[in-house]
Amino acid sequence: MTAYKSHPKFFVSVDCIIFGFAEGRLKVLIHQRPYEPGMGEHSLIGGFVKSDESVDSSAKRILKEFTGLDNVYMQQLAAYGEVERDPGERVISIVYYALINVDHYDTSLSDIHKAKWVDVDNLPTLCFDHNDMVQKARQMIGETIKNKPIGSNLLPQYFTLSSLQSLYESILGTSIDKRNFRRSISEKDYILATNMIDKDSSRRGATLYRFR
Repeated sequence: MTAYKSHPKFFVSVDCIIFGFAEGRLKVLIHQRPYEPGMGEHSLIGGFVKSDESVDSSAKRILKEFTGLDNVYMQQLAAYGEVERDPGERVISIVYYALINVDHYDTSLSDIHKAKWVDVDNLPTLCFDHNDMVQKARQMIGETIKNKPIGSNLLPQYFTLSSLQSLYESILGTSIDKRNFRRSISEKDYILATNMIDKDSSRRGATLYRFR
């Protein structure tokens, strides 16, 4: 035990980057930081790891508190441990990103936590190193969505190819040629056409798709 006592103790926190998709744009849930340092500043969703929980359990608890949701897609992104990253104390943050359907988000929690959805391309200045966290998470999602059906966590059960293309473009931060996109999607066996038509998108209507 002597070896443990001879080393300093640090705070361990979890920061959750919660992504949603609405109005054809990738969104991030942020809130006003409720305590010092940086009280009132825009911040990602986060909190300290409790003594009786694992880091993963802490992330799930925080996500539940701020969204009302369980069992959502969530991945650990990175650890941030620069010595002076938090002006209050020495804090090491384990960062996660989560993908949720905004229609399932408990909107009553917005007022409680002073939270709001903002466009990923129009993020305000966030406290500490949170802007860097968001950009790193977006890059990881962009690489993952090319080969895995993680878009199913952001879209409704049935969607048009136009909506799917908007999702890809918003995540990747670039426009995609429509013909090339549809050719690429046709090669993915986890995106399936249904026999349903979306009559709201055009006079002729558009085929609705779903994830396998």
